[in-house]
Amino acid sequence: MKIHTAYMPLNTYPDAVSDDAVRAAVGFAASLGAALHVTTFAVNIPQMRSPLGGLVLDVPGMVRVAEERSRAECLRLGGVVREAGPAIVLDLDQREVVLGAALDAAADEARYYDLSVLPWSGDSIAAQDMTQAVVFGSGRPTIVVPPSAREETLHHLAVAWDGSRVAARALWDAVALLPEGGRITVLTVQDEKLLAGQGIAQSLALSLRKRGFAAEVHEIAMGSRTIGETLQEAALDAGASLLAMGGFGHSRIRDFILGGATKGVFSDLRLPVLMSH
Repeated sequence: MKIHTAYMPLNTYPDAVSDDAVRAAVGFAASLGAALHVTTFAVNIPQMRSPLGGLVLDVPGMVRVAEERSRAECLRLGGVVREAGPAIVLDLDQREVVLGAALDAAADEARYYDLSVLPWSGDSIAAQDMTQAVVFGSGRPTIVVPPSAREETLHHLAVAWDGSRVAARALWDAVALLPEGGRITVLTVQDEKLLAGQGIAQSLALSLRKRGFAAEVHEIAMGSRTIGETLQEAALDAGASLLAMGGFGHSRIRDFILGGATKGVFSDLRLPVLMSH
């Protein structure tokens, strides 16, 4: 399947993702040959009354400043996007949403595109919340891109394989991005949990080879590392430029992506990660 359209939602409240992360995500979308649709979300905060009647806190003034800052950030981020990908940015929209509505709005919009490409910053609460909303709410594959990602054509991906339904979903969503004859490294972690059966990695590699891909198996041990560190290090050691994995809503894999907010591997995301749920 050829990827035609990618979607990038950018939240601006309470903070915005870093410019470097935005540039890296735009560059990754460009490397896939996708037309990029970007939506920036400006916040509209309902009026609140101060219990002190405005004698101490100018609540309406604080709200107005926050809204103006959010709108200004939308315009600024739009400029960053245009500068980073003038040839691939097809649409750049600004939406004004009520406080708390940007996440659901982004998940809804993402359903109309082939995949989402999200810039990641471990210091941005808005980026973390947006990742969770789109991964688990859109029903479409999502690639999370760190600021350190390089713009390069995708020829080699790694997949975290445990034989589960969500791992299969992530695998085939990622395979759609590879050119014919591309490389796939199948990663299985031997000491993290009970796997679905013996030889599951070898079986997958054989199936992929029959489809014309250069597939190999890496069986790895987690040891004292986290699951996120283990998978990322293995993917990078193999030379992959994308890691594909299923998005579980109730397991340690979710801790890898979202658990503890800024904790875990996403505080040190080292390569783009494709998530499917």
